[in-house]
Amino acid sequence: MIIVSNVSKTFKIPIAKEGRFKGIRTLFSREYRAVQAVRHLQMRIEPGEFVGYIGPNGAGKSTTIKMLSGILHPTSGEILIGGANPQRQREQVVRKLGVVFGQRTQLWWDLPVSDSFDILASMYKLDARTYNEQMRTLTGVLGLDEFIDTPVRKLSLGQRMRGDLAAALLHNPDILFLDEPTIGLDVVAKKQIRAYLKHLNTEWGKTILLTTHDIDDIEQLCSRVIVINHGQSIYDGSLDTLRDRIGLPSIMKIAFNGIIEPPAEEELASLPFTITERRDQILTITCNRNEVTAMTVLRHVSEWGDVQDVHMEEPDFEDVIHRIY
Repeated sequence: MIIVSNVSKTFKIPIAKEGRFKGIRTLFSREYRAVQAVRHLQMRIEPGEFVGYIGPNGAGKSTTIKMLSGILHPTSGEILIGGANPQRQREQVVRKLGVVFGQRTQLWWDLPVSDSFDILASMYKLDARTYNEQMRTLTGVLGLDEFIDTPVRKLSLGQRMRGDLAAALLHNPDILFLDEPTIGLDVVAKKQIRAYLKHLNTEWGKTILLTTHDIDDIEQLCSRVIVINHGQSIYDGSLDTLRDRIGLPSIMKIAFNGIIEPPAEEELASLPFTITERRDQILTITCNRNEVTAMTVLRHVSEWGDVQDVHMEEPDFEDVIHRIY
């Protein structure tokens, strides 16, 4: 569905001149420095995948989305969307794509939402029957009825995002590129948008590439994650494999019924886990699940007293991401 082969993108940034009359001197001669936003990027996304594309600010995420959608041209390498190049065969490719930029809207600011949809339907040359059927479907999925006749400028951020999703789906594309779709949304609106996106992927079979800084988006929606930093892909795989690779410790909170009698410090130091906190009748233990199983830990601690309850906590995904960056 999406193939990115050794793609790089370099921007020329003008260098500001110093000293007197710098503005005039810039008119006659200008120097540039090269900034490589994306470096030798390789990516392959199959139909129906929901892929998270994450990285710190300035890593190259938005630049990648713009190249995939044909807005920017790569300096080198090749991109294929359904076998077509988004720069050379733009009209063919955009019919397969829906793009949402969370910080920009494709809806007309002073017009009712329905008028924006009418304009987009005309741009995509949708016939009346196809347009009406798609609007009925999108209204049911995204709950557009409550604001479809409201000017865009009067919408809440969550409503606008639902409107932008509908606009991106109006021509029923196979692929969705979403750049920070939940940015600035409150908890309720984020939950709604995530539910809609999950429905689009699981029920409609849409292939989705999602860039976000919200780790909950990744954990709740994506089956695969690609991590980019300094323009280069540094990880491509599942969330669980990423956690294992980083090796952050799992946390076990073990509650005892009665007195706890752990061994001496020398023996504790030789165990394949660490006691990080002792509060009343609860021990907090950290361990690397790649090196020691939970059952091994329990076998040791059961010798120290009567174990009443065990609570496991896997590494927080945000900690995993911070470790990568």
